[in-house]
Amino acid sequence: MKLGVIGLGEVAQVVHLPLLSALTELFEVHSACDVSPELVRTVGDRFAIPNRYASSSDLINAGGIDAVAVLSSDEYHAEAVIQAVKQGLHVLVEKPMCLSPREAEAIIDARDRSGCTVMVGYMRRFAPAFLEAKEMLASLGRVNFARVHDVIGRNQLIIDQTSYVVRPQDLPQSAIEERWAKGRALVLDAIGDVDPAVAGAYRLLCGLGSHDLSAMRELLGPARGVHAARQWRDGNFIAAMLEYDDFVVSYETGVDEQLRFDAHLEVFGEHASFRVQYDTPYVRHLPTTLEVEQTSGDAITRTVRRPHLKDPYTHEWEYFHHCVSAGEKPKTSPEDFVTDLQLFAELVRHLDK
Repeated sequence: MKLGVIGLGEVAQVVHLPLLSALTELFEVHSACDVSPELVRTVGDRFAIPNRYASSSDLINAGGIDAVAVLSSDEYHAEAVIQAVKQGLHVLVEKPMCLSPREAEAIIDARDRSGCTVMVGYMRRFAPAFLEAKEMLASLGRVNFARVHDVIGRNQLIIDQTSYVVRPQDLPQSAIEERWAKGRALVLDAIGDVDPAVAGAYRLLCGLGSHDLSAMRELLGPARGVHAARQWRDGNFIAAMLEYDDFVVSYETGVDEQLRFDAHLEVFGEHASFRVQYDTPYVRHLPTTLEVEQTSGDAITRTVRRPHLKDPYTHEWEYFHHCVSAGEKPKTSPEDFVTDLQLFAELVRHLDK
């Protein structure tokens, strides 16, 4: 599959391009683009990408590819996805797929008209430990409580210790201000004129939170509603209680300056519980584990399972290739992402009270 890569920033350099370089039996990185000429030159040279462009429009219109990876800044995801499918290209787009319901509707309409595959990059939902937890859920019996936790240090703190990333110095101030203005306009369109801290919380939900709440939904089904929610530290921390039919889920997230990554989903049954524990995706092959605690008679047993060392991003790319080749609809579809957008909006309504 000949691939065009849109956006050559942090996640492209640390995760996607090294991974695609190892999946040569499935993918050929044919072209790439970025608004930064410095990134186009340096990253293009590092990964020997033959065809390089200044914009997604130039890359898409040049042709010669089967699919694109949309790895650019969130504000520009929707327009790149729509441009691509209109040209008959399949798309894997990093989360969030977009920032507003209006953008999501336009993506779904364009995809339906084209017949192309559009898949959202929720890599945590492809981790073998997560999939094993799904299979184990029924054996827990009645679910009494669940917890979704994602409090991490800034990604750059970890990346700077483990990877070399080119951070461009050639972006004009006008381009930076345009991105900020576009982001504000999309948030306004999505949730209205809210306090800046609440708008910041919405962006956190669309970014980091989308991983957690999407995985929670696949594991437990969609929440019936939001009981309560609160944000603080200008939207950088959020806590919420999500209602299910006969239990609640505690959701907590935030970003600080500690050099650690703690993200997990925990489900408590009557006599057993499990935790899917994620590590930073920016250090490849750190395992996602499934921790199980079970009571039998007078004894309690704790086990830690590591089903596979293959990282979730690799599983995700292999799954994308399969969906395109077999003509199957991916589980992380645009409609799937819309369900998350609806939950983000409801959370924000509780934050804004």
